[in-house]
Amino acid sequence: MEFLPKMRRVLDLYDTRPPDGRVICVDEFGPLNLMPGKGRAWRPAGRPVRQRATYTRTQGVRHMLASLDLATSGMTYRIRTRKRWPQFLDILKLKMLRRRRPGERLYLVMDNYGPHKRPEVPAWCADNIELVFLPTNASRLNWIECEFTALRYFALDGTGHRGHTEQNTAVGDYVRWRNTRAQPKRHFAINSPIRHPIT
Repeated sequence: MEFLPKMRRVLDLYDTRPPDGRVICVDEFGPLNLMPGKGRAWRPAGRPVRQRATYTRTQGVRHMLASLDLATSGMTYRIRTRKRWPQFLDILKLKMLRRRRPGERLYLVMDNYGPHKRPEVPAWCADNIELVFLPTNASRLNWIECEFTALRYFALDGTGHRGHTEQNTAVGDYVRWRNTRAQPKRHFAINSPIRHPIT
């Protein structure tokens, strides 16, 4: 019942930026583990990449918490060992959003993942941050998902990182490369059929 109103709210924010603030897409990416990554790699013809036959998860997994500012198309991220509500709230407070944009009203587009709805998160955001939740089972409406697809393709596919430091370096190199070429996001679905789905 709430699918269409929620979808239209998100698309309205994408197409018509609010004059009093910024639209920022937030999501988690991962888990980042050290198993060999499937996919193509940039290798000379005739020299196939050999993947390790076995691996062990002795170093645990990591999670990437990221945000995408649609006004600049800049992506910021932090890699953490967990992705529960304290880590999510810490990212909102200190690292990526509030400290970088003091005084601005923020519209955070995010999915319905449990830590996003933990009472402590909306309580802290009540002042000048609006949480805009996606419709259920519609996480692909979050613009940052497209960026995650590119991140996986360019930084992780066809790799076999030996440690998290090496993997984090690959992720960081890609994000820095991407941000230097970023263009503001505009006109997501003004004339798209997604505005008028068949009911």
